[in-house]
Amino acid sequence: MTIAQTDTHLSDIDARDPDEAAAIPILLAVLGFLATWGVSIALWGIPGLYIPALAMVPVIWIALLVISRG
Repeated sequence: MTIAQTDTHLSDIDARDPDEAAAIPILLAVLGFLATWGVSIALWGIPGLYIPALAMVPVIWIALLVISRG
């Protein structure tokens, strides 16, 4: 293997999709939210299930309004 072949191989490794790099923190945040919600259900039972969902209603309404305004 020559130096030129090694350089092209290293450039292929460094070329990453920026969408994939942005998706990782989003997926980790969703996973953390679901894990926290699961712990609240384990600690407090049914209120731990519905109170976080109830608290997210205004957030979802705002997100829908922002999306609809463009």
